[in-house]
Amino acid sequence: MSWPDEPVLVRAPATSANLGPGFDSLGLALSLHDEVEVAVTDGGLSIEVDGEGAETADRGDRHLIVRVLRRTFDVLDGLAAAGPGHAPARPEGIRLRCRNRIPHGRGLGSSSAAIVAGILAARALHPSGDLLDDEAALGLATEIEGHPDNVAPCLAGGLTIAWTTPAGPRLVRLEPQVTRVVAYVPEQRLATERARGLLPETVPHGDAAANAGRAALLIAALTGDLGEAVLMDATEDRLHQGYRAAAMPRSAELVAGLRAAGVPAVISGAGPTVLAFTTASQVDSMVPEVGNGWHEHPLDVASRGARVVAGGAQVRR
Repeated sequence: MSWPDEPVLVRAPATSANLGPGFDSLGLALSLHDEVEVAVTDGGLSIEVDGEGAETADRGDRHLIVRVLRRTFDVLDGLAAAGPGHAPARPEGIRLRCRNRIPHGRGLGSSSAAIVAGILAARALHPSGDLLDDEAALGLATEIEGHPDNVAPCLAGGLTIAWTTPAGPRLVRLEPQVTRVVAYVPEQRLATERARGLLPETVPHGDAAANAGRAALLIAALTGDLGEAVLMDATEDRLHQGYRAAAMPRSAELVAGLRAAGVPAVISGAGPTVLAFTTASQVDSMVPEVGNGWHEHPLDVASRGARVVAGGAQVRR
């Protein structure tokens, strides 16, 4: 078997994880996409980046997607070597082209989109790509990312619940009834590692119990017909947003202001983007000052996750 002559194009959605009480477990896929094109060449490494993160084109072998591609190729080589009828295959060169629309370092899953796109591209290109099923792809993406709450909705679309077991990460995909949100993206970035470092080792038992109930209510509110009013209670959080507020005071203030105006709002991912479960026109009428220094992105919940849209023999989505 040989490498395909044509490049593979993968389209991966932005995601919003944590979702108020759903820390490290709940995630939404959003209608803002990165496109990643990968081709196998006769030699060398070529990287082109358009849009967000254009400066990463100079990272060469350190570029996240390049590292993911090679990691996935290695995994597939190992799977091929262990099975009959398959043989390891190493590409001579790689050409990578990225068209990035997902803001970097803002809590909208840009790294998860890059990781998932790299895995799907490698799977579609590799002669033994069929050996890596969707469950294994989730496991590999989680291993690279560190936790599954962003990679799960990026892979599956819609609303996802992700958790880990001794056998690896798992996900359940749900169809949300709430289909429109607004993301308020600030200029400044915030590293996920910094935001996570602000979390305490332990929390009060009452806060943990409250979040468990709110997370269950949020799933019911997003997937049922309970009405938008329930979302205010369902998006209440005591586990992570308050502890991280010092690193993103403007985001914390915006969340408080939106909620005071009756808009269910949360920090998206590790922040500093704010996600509001409403429409842009409703927010503008209730909280007109929200536009100062914020980029407003009215978005739909993306029903489809990342997928190969052109090229490759291993198209699964």
